[in-house]
Amino acid sequence: MTAPPRMLLVLSENWTLTGGRADLPAAVRWAREAEDAGFDSVMVSEHIVLGPDAAADGIMGNPRDYALPGNQDPYTPWPNSLLLLAAIASVTERLRLAAAAVLAPLRHPLLMARELGTLDLISEGRLLVQPTVSWSKDEYDALGVPFGKRGRLLDEHLAVWAKAWGPSPVTHDGEYYPFREVYFEPKAFRPEGPRLWFGGQRLHGPVLRRLVRYGHGFHPLGRPAPQDMQVLKDALAAAGRDLAELEMIGGTRAVFSDDHSTADLGAALADIPEQLEQGFTTFCVKPNQFIDDPDAVGAFCRDVMRRVEALTA
Repeated sequence: MTAPPRMLLVLSENWTLTGGRADLPAAVRWAREAEDAGFDSVMVSEHIVLGPDAAADGIMGNPRDYALPGNQDPYTPWPNSLLLLAAIASVTERLRLAAAAVLAPLRHPLLMARELGTLDLISEGRLLVQPTVSWSKDEYDALGVPFGKRGRLLDEHLAVWAKAWGPSPVTHDGEYYPFREVYFEPKAFRPEGPRLWFGGQRLHGPVLRRLVRYGHGFHPLGRPAPQDMQVLKDALAAAGRDLAELEMIGGTRAVFSDDHSTADLGAALADIPEQLEQGFTTFCVKPNQFIDDPDAVGAFCRDVMRRVEALTA
């Protein structure tokens, strides 16, 4: 029997609900309302800064759409995702907290492990982390981090995190972040650290390798092709793992009739049963794609849960 779907509320990029402002108290309230409605999780993504390359391909037509590489207004507000999730953790009890698009190479891995581990402790193990390298060279240049080395930097982050959340003292002889005999206390909530998700636009070598070695969840951008899923299944099997171990994160696809209107919620949710059959279990929905009233998010979440229950009964 297929498990019931878990619904995830995307809290980033909802600025059409708040007049273009970063209304963080509203986001905290929406998270609490999502938990009350029966949602499983919320997600917050990040950028530290944006540069001109954010809009290199032209700004998205409908501001309710998802921000993708090269389509977003550089003035888009991106608050600190971990601080926002910490605030959400303090007013919720069971809601999982997905820190998506954590741009690990822009920090030192010990600092990153400290911040993530602390948030995992505050939330008592509810933290989900999706580390990535991102796409904006302007952002890397502003922070003085070599863009061309971002993949290798992320790989070293993952190795350091695993050590830091293990027994102290910790020594690391890596190429970029060597250190010796450091005591890293306290640890994260779980002995192995927060749950790690990996994803992106395509399931290529580095993403596949990180997912097989460290991953607890697969969050593709869009629907992966059957051949990609077979590659993943084979790679996991070669490492002694099973695809069933991974949480599979799907989504809802909003279709806008023009650049000024919201999308139809029923149409966006309609393919959830098909995704469930394919093994996906967790589904992302972004409220401002479907409503324009910031005070209606709670009612929206309840509506989503009613519709999904009816679709999958």
